Amino acid sequence: QVQLVESGGGLVPAGGSLRLSCAASGRTFSSIAMGWFRQAPGKGREFVVGISSSGGTTDYADSVMGRFTISRDNAKSMAALQMNSLKPEDTAVYYCAARTTSTWFVQRRANEYAYWGQGTQVTVSP
Repeated sequence: QVQLVESGGGLVPAGGSLRLSCAASGRTFSSIAMGWFRQAPGKGREFVVGISSSGGTTDYADSVMGRFTISRDNAKSMAALQMNSLKPEDTAVYYCAARTTSTWFVQRRANEYAYWGQGTQVTVSP
């Protein structure tokens, strides 16, 4: 079992920045591939970015490329999502997710992630 706890959401004006964190426990963090997803009201869960267990491979959705940066600290069992140049369309509940199989590559499909955090709200005002 992997437990995930997100933090760092909030309300920011367009153009602002937020940093989300995801603390993991229950399994050696370096054996876990991580992803961030988001869900806006009335929409499905959307892949944002993922990172392999080593941190050597990342994959970003086109909508956030160049604005968001994922990182991980295996010594601290934490992943982070730095979000810059935020837009109103980035407003959503953001979830971190973990998977423990084939962790050397990034998976975009939500159903490939077995473990999910509780979500944190990000609201970007116009």
